[in-house]
Amino acid sequence: MAGFLDRAKEQAQRGINQGKQRIDEVQAQRAGNDLLRKLGAAYYSERRGSGSAEDTQQALQALESHIATNGDGFLRGRE
Repeated sequence: MAGFLDRAKEQAQRGINQGKQRIDEVQAQRAGNDLLRKLGAAYYSERRGSGSAEDTQQALQALESHIATNGDGFLRGRE
């Protein structure tokens, strides 16, 4: 009986870990999408004359930092 409970506990822990990993991935994807939108807005504002090149550069650096940390998986499917 103890062996069964140990296996069940291990399986439950694996499920919890997989769930946490998936949540982290989704949060990173949402953050990346948000940074990408901010970069687009900064670029648009700069082109219209109401924004600055500095704002666009800061948005780009934030996006590049996010990609360096989390990868660029959130960019897939945007083509």
